[in-house]
Amino acid sequence: MEVKYFAKIIIAFAVVAVSSLSAVAENLPADWLAAWRDPGVEFRPLQIVHGVPAGQATPGAMEQLKDLGLGGIVCNVSFDKYLVSEAHWQTLVKAVEACKQVGLRVWLYDELGYPSGAAGGLVLDKMPEGEALALAYDRSRSDPFVLRPAYEHTHASNNFCAARRYPNLIDEKAVACFIETTHQTYYQRLGPFFGTTIEAVFTDEPSLIAVNIGPLPDSVRTKVRVDDPLDPNVMPLPSVPWVADLPQLYRQRYGEDIMAVRGSLFEGSSDVDRRVRRQFWSLISELVAERYFGQIQQWAGGHRVASSGHSLWEETPVHHAAFEGNALKALSRMDIPGLDLLTSNPEAVIYTGWMTANLPASAALVSGGRRVMTEVSDFSETMAGKPPASAAEMCATAAWQAAFGVTEFTLYYNRAQRSQAQYRRYGTFVGRLNALLREAQPAPRVLLYYPIVNVWTDYKPVAEKLVLESQPKRLQETINAFMGLGQRLTRGQVSFALADYEILATARVREGRFRIAGRSFTSLVLPVGAAVPADAEKNIERFQAGGGRVLRDMTPQNLDTESAASAYDCGLPSPGSDRLVVGRFTREGRTVLLAVNVGTTRYDGTLTAPEPADWWIADPDTGRTERARAAGAGALAISLPPRAAKILVGPPAVDGDDVSP
Repeated sequence: MEVKYFAKIIIAFAVVAVSSLSAVAENLPADWLAAWRDPGVEFRPLQIVHGVPAGQATPGAMEQLKDLGLGGIVCNVSFDKYLVSEAHWQTLVKAVEACKQVGLRVWLYDELGYPSGAAGGLVLDKMPEGEALALAYDRSRSDPFVLRPAYEHTHASNNFCAARRYPNLIDEKAVACFIETTHQTYYQRLGPFFGTTIEAVFTDEPSLIAVNIGPLPDSVRTKVRVDDPLDPNVMPLPSVPWVADLPQLYRQRYGEDIMAVRGSLFEGSSDVDRRVRRQFWSLISELVAERYFGQIQQWAGGHRVASSGHSLWEETPVHHAAFEGNALKALSRMDIPGLDLLTSNPEAVIYTGWMTANLPASAALVSGGRRVMTEVSDFSETMAGKPPASAAEMCATAAWQAAFGVTEFTLYYNRAQRSQAQYRRYGTFVGRLNALLREAQPAPRVLLYYPIVNVWTDYKPVAEKLVLESQPKRLQETINAFMGLGQRLTRGQVSFALADYEILATARVREGRFRIAGRSFTSLVLPVGAAVPADAEKNIERFQAGGGRVLRDMTPQNLDTESAASAYDCGLPSPGSDRLVVGRFTREGRTVLLAVNVGTTRYDGTLTAPEPADWWIADPDTGRTERARAAGAGALAISLPPRAAKILVGPPAVDGDDVSP
């Protein structure tokens, strides 16, 4: 009798459990569930493999990568006898064929190491006149202006790969030579795979070079390969990038002779000095965007692949003019803009990590794209002599990036340092994130103004290593405010995108909203001292007059995060936590939230959500899905262990409802 009684209880419990799971399943689109239960290779991360060894260019070896939870590889022809060894080309062809056979994706890496643009030195072998140029300023000379190659003291000579002279990214012919030498050669060898197995080309840390980034640590410097000897007589000097036709282009655009006013690029604080600097860097930003990123994008589009990769030193705007002119503008000329994340400490997001990820995510958003790439590793931890990042740290780092919009994860993680189980866990975790989020649209409603105009206007080149403290106080204040505001918004769970003056000037304004590439924004945050050109200011005034919220002259100290957060009725936590990151998305009429605990202590609380009884929650680590638990009216209960993430999905919107969270 007792046995029968307990059997009935067990059967009843099983029926309830099955009914509960069925209810969850019935409330979700079948394709969402299928992708969640078994994420395909299109959702999984790609391992970076620089030169596939001949013995591993086989279906068996690629199947082993697939078994590790990977979705493909980022690869290149061997760095040995780069681009000229027939044997190495044949190995790469076999590797790509093997990827096709087992169903792995392939991206092509476009350089011998980095920074991209040199083709391992072949570009300057063919076109020595295409070397990067710097207009340097030497106050000790009667004629202080020196036009010289940009090499010593720059990223070309001070990187962890090789000291190698570098082409000029704003020389259209030099970039065309790079594309012909590299991309076109890959296409000649692998053309049939383009647009199918081969999805994208990856460019790595290209920049304008003409700036001192500081010396390498002695422990590293002695190990770096030197392809081109450095001249010890070349002294560091304040420098700006240059190209032969720049004076002509400057005159055409501004009706002024840059040669007559070039001193303003280095010193002076008058209105004329500041205007010259603003005009110069604005022109430089367009040349970088068009002549480098734009040329590669055009070539890629003509060969059925996407352009991708990442820029140099995304972490703070003080470097952006010197390296790319306008980093947001340059990245918007990538089909899949990306970032380089050198740490797998999840808490990096609340310091400068938010900027590293938000920059390419915003570039994708404002250009109407969705896919965003990350090159992620635990390089910083390795250099500091720390143990490899744990699987939990790797997953949390992936999750907070996904919260900002990242979809493509390319890995420099050392597989030999991790068990197969750890790698499978990570690959499946990323796959589940993308199963629900890759087809979703990021839904920030708040814009943070990217003050690149301030950098153009106030930036003064220095001979020593470029750091924020070397710049005028006014620029320091604006950049510090901008970075602090990004931190406050991130720590306050306020989803936001970056917008520069051009984006604001061209945005449609309707009913108190900025409409940008199909997205709608209701709030704008302007850092203290932010310079806003007249055409953008007029649009801001129209936006505000229609009811849009404009928070001007903001600092981290005076920003009311509750006011900024009022743009959202979903995803706001109680109690607050500065270690909680929330991403907001919409998909097929549903609101989707990604909540990530990047801290080391458990979070228990609630998240705001309308109709909480109709939400469901998914754990990308375990794969478990269940109905979310309501915690009173308009709130969901949520519990997040350290380094954990949960995805919450709302009910389908009623026709006419605005589902933007």
